[in-house]
Amino acid sequence: MNLKSLLAKPFAGYIYNRIKKGMETAVADQEVIFKDLIKTAKDTEFGKDHGFENIKTYEDFKKQVPIRDYEQIKSYITKVKQGQANILWKGKPIYFAKTSGTTSGVKYIPISKESISNHIDSARNALLCYIAESGNANFTEGKMIFLSGSPELDRVGGVPTGRLSGIVNHHVPKYLRSNQLPDYETNCIEDWETKLDKIVQETINEDMALISGIPPWMQMYFDRLTQVSGKKIADLFPNFSVMVYGGVNFEPYRAKLFDSIGKKIDSIETFPASEGFFAFQDSQNAEGLLLNTDSGIFFEFVPAGEIFNENPTRLSLKDVKVGENYALIINNNAGLWAYNIGDTVKFVSTKPYRLVVTGRTKHYISAFGEHVIGEEVEQALMKAANEDNVKIIEFTVAPMVQQGEGKSYHEWFIEFENAPSDLQGFIEKVDNNLRQKNVYYDDLIAGNILQKLKITPIVKNGFIDYMKSIGKLGGQNKLPRLSNDRKIADALQPFVNQ
Repeated sequence: MNLKSLLAKPFAGYIYNRIKKGMETAVADQEVIFKDLIKTAKDTEFGKDHGFENIKTYEDFKKQVPIRDYEQIKSYITKVKQGQANILWKGKPIYFAKTSGTTSGVKYIPISKESISNHIDSARNALLCYIAESGNANFTEGKMIFLSGSPELDRVGGVPTGRLSGIVNHHVPKYLRSNQLPDYETNCIEDWETKLDKIVQETINEDMALISGIPPWMQMYFDRLTQVSGKKIADLFPNFSVMVYGGVNFEPYRAKLFDSIGKKIDSIETFPASEGFFAFQDSQNAEGLLLNTDSGIFFEFVPAGEIFNENPTRLSLKDVKVGENYALIINNNAGLWAYNIGDTVKFVSTKPYRLVVTGRTKHYISAFGEHVIGEEVEQALMKAANEDNVKIIEFTVAPMVQQGEGKSYHEWFIEFENAPSDLQGFIEKVDNNLRQKNVYYDDLIAGNILQKLKITPIVKNGFIDYMKSIGKLGGQNKLPRLSNDRKIADALQPFVNQ
């Protein structure tokens, strides 16, 4: 055991105990953050426009500050991009996180000197909680890789601008910098496949102990390593013991990833976004992610079915309930106010406040009033896949609307690692699982408004080729699980396994 792992354990214990204390004060901490945010921003342009000076309670805030998405605050962002100060938050941001999110075009998300610690410390705390609970600090002695976007930054309105993962790369602590791969030049390569080949060259003979990234791009990394070496990842990296992931639901990728690795290793789930680091897995033994209740973000929760209403119900943390699906709304110390990030969550516990991410507010199918969400399709598919020992590489679902009673259906585009021996039987299982999850879908099938779902197999690497064709291969890009139209479905036709 070297000095890093020796020092990591007591520090991990200190942070872990602090986080456990924070579990008991989550609601009180949220109230303090709310008051601090309002006080700090009352003299900004946004604060003056919305009467922050007169806001004393959360009820006051809800009356004066409506829920918005990026397009609805874009006029304020534009002023910040032009170099103006004190618009959304005091002074100017220290970064813009540039993102081409799935629910909007290119977005410029401000990061302030007060909010940067939320992004950095939360990632650190996820690892420290793991060390404190498991006792495993050995991974700090080996090499670590964070599959991420380029750390090169441009300037917009004088503000350094780039991908969040690239910004965070500049804040990796010095004591970890010597362990980090790939090198800076490789990380700056924009083309994902060129970058991946270079990452494989740099890491294939190293002692990789921790690997982090979005699951589909970690899978591509593992596939390329095995292709070059002919070995399972566990044989290639015998000290690989921790996998850190986030960005998408892990379950559809779990079986294939662990099969590629060749052994069971610990994994840590995180819930980061350009707008903030919202939650992380604090325990290997408890379901869900611990909400980051004392990190500069005041959270609001809207029942998911109301998010597009003119005056939806808005709840603070103390009023949430286990098992309800909520749209996540944030207010942070970089100047995002009543901001709909587009994700839906469901609490699995309120003592402490742990949640799971259930989908995207704009990713659903409701062509016939069924309002099927991401969590439902993922669970329906994975239950059938586990029963039939089928491994899924990637999938997406779209409606097929056809004239005539009982002719329309949901079309599932699936790339299988190993296809089911009885495809029709597999379809029956997935369809029945979805009917059990969604009563509206069940009624439409029973009433012969919809016919049973259909599965359209995708060729090997078809989704990779599709993402490449639209310029979104690698990095933080994610394939939408659900669409309420046929845009993705039509674009996938060249990749259908005939």
